[in-house]
Amino acid sequence: MLKPLDILLEYWGYSSFRPLQEDIIQSILQGKDTLALMPTGGGKSICFQVPALCQEGMCLVITPLIALMKDQVQQLKGRNISAEALYSGMSYKDIDRILDNAVQGHYKLLYISPERLFTSLFSGRLPQLPIQLLAVDEAHCISQWGYDFRPAYLKIGQIREILPNVPILALTATATLPVVKDIQEKLLFKEENVLQKSFERSNLSYIVLQENNKRSRIIELLRKISGSGIIYVRNRRKTKEMAQSLSYHNISADYYHAGLNMEQRSERQDRWINNQTRIMVATNAFGMGIDKPDVRIVIHWELPDGLEAYYQEAGRAGRDGKPSYAILLYNEGDRKKLLEQFEQSFPSTKEIQRVYRALGSYLQLATGGGKGQSYDFDLVDFSQNFKLKPIEVMNSLKILSQAGWISLSEAIFHPSTLKVIAEREVLYDYGIRNPKMDKVIKTILRSYQGASSQEVFLKEEQLARFLKISNQQLQAYLKKMAQAEIIRYRPQKDKPQLTFLKDRLPAENIIIDHQLLRFRKKEANKRLNKAFQYTEIPICRSQQLLKYFGQRNAKKCGQCDVCRGKAEHIISKDEFKQMEKEIMELIGQSSLNINELVNNFSMEKKDQVLRVTQFLLDEERIKIEEGKLFI
Repeated sequence: MLKPLDILLEYWGYSSFRPLQEDIIQSILQGKDTLALMPTGGGKSICFQVPALCQEGMCLVITPLIALMKDQVQQLKGRNISAEALYSGMSYKDIDRILDNAVQGHYKLLYISPERLFTSLFSGRLPQLPIQLLAVDEAHCISQWGYDFRPAYLKIGQIREILPNVPILALTATATLPVVKDIQEKLLFKEENVLQKSFERSNLSYIVLQENNKRSRIIELLRKISGSGIIYVRNRRKTKEMAQSLSYHNISADYYHAGLNMEQRSERQDRWINNQTRIMVATNAFGMGIDKPDVRIVIHWELPDGLEAYYQEAGRAGRDGKPSYAILLYNEGDRKKLLEQFEQSFPSTKEIQRVYRALGSYLQLATGGGKGQSYDFDLVDFSQNFKLKPIEVMNSLKILSQAGWISLSEAIFHPSTLKVIAEREVLYDYGIRNPKMDKVIKTILRSYQGASSQEVFLKEEQLARFLKISNQQLQAYLKKMAQAEIIRYRPQKDKPQLTFLKDRLPAENIIIDHQLLRFRKKEANKRLNKAFQYTEIPICRSQQLLKYFGQRNAKKCGQCDVCRGKAEHIISKDEFKQMEKEIMELIGQSSLNINELVNNFSMEKKDQVLRVTQFLLDEERIKIEEGKLFI
């Protein structure tokens, strides 16, 4: 067996591992089931890529992040490591070819989305695959206690019946204690084994600013703090507006969201990584898997709906260990907006059925069919077609996904492919009758060697420029030639993929587990309240985050806005302590319900009383029994 350090040096050029990486790798090589908890940027992928190269056979990597798996496969190939990926939207032929090669031992790593695991094509080959390690990325998705539950993850444990002696490595950047326990139970760990890197980021200053004029404050901050940065906003329109505003004030900026095509996203990302653009204004579609260690500042325009998402996004600052800032702008309007969005996140059964019914019509899918089929899906176009609100559609699709009816992936880029299928004589005759097409065919045959014997990837924009025609005109020619059976042509696409996991039923027949839905709503409400507390309660920001993830005895960071005495929260530190004291005294004197407690204070303090009371409940310093509060 090759030594892990030798592998690391040979393929990655590093002479030593980061903290915890070597411990995780040794645990896996000893055949132990392992749960690795590592913050964003901690180098999780190394923990399964290195052991895959240390031993015979292959590592099967399960991940829901298609963009990330494609990026990792490309990076591995660049290091001369054989790897491939299977995900929604690929052709049957491509999947079949990759699986054949995997069975023959041609890959060291095979990436797969969880929804692909139990398709007949994959499950039929699974027993033949030379799997020596099973890696489950984003492992928190398996837990219904977590913030990003995906039902396909629940089936992963079934693979262990086929691979009883193969160790499993579960990885996540964010997991609370109940989720940590749940992951190990659901993945059938032989024994508990958690290796955890501290969630503490000692070089990162967490700051919350109560701010109504956010745009002016951001410009002020970016003039004070130099270096590369990210500004996270909630919607696509805001990314463009904010980037233009920064550019107007001579701050180099661009914007990024999932609605841009692949070429635009790639170009903007590269310019930012190479410091040609200083600030990227983006939705949460930006940042996953990007290795840029010198980000000095991450600003959130609004509070995310949970601390897991906030911690991950804020954690993209300062991965090089140098002082950096995670700044959250917050005001009362944000609280109201988040509460409204929370209610919208759980649409009625009638709304869910309406969206499901419209899906069948939009995709022209007959009742009783569609299982396993994937379709390009444009949420905005779909919403406009059926006069539905996009937020209602998005939340209904999420519930349909969690109930196991569909899966919806992020946008996937598939380059155009082409193969010349006509015989030489037919091709010659077609060229004489269609001189414009003849020029296109001859250029393709000259530019793409092997186009007449195998499918080739087509760079349409480059080809169109060479032919001095528009991209649209080229595509029209290619489609016309495909109809005449001169070529086999698959246009490039860059849209999310919607997959039906079950045959389509009449909308009124779909089953939603409402008890489970109520449970998830309750857990989501808890996460939201914790996020509110983070912004509103004057306790060290780092301590709050670390406690949320199970580190209960963390020291004050000494550098957040609370520790430095510069907090601008709704309740001051002194007010908080005084109100906490008064509430505890009132509850200690007699049992009160919430309304009775609030009535002991003036009306203008009602919100503050409720927030401090919620904090005391979450800290388990007080409890509710039969509607009454007790110490």
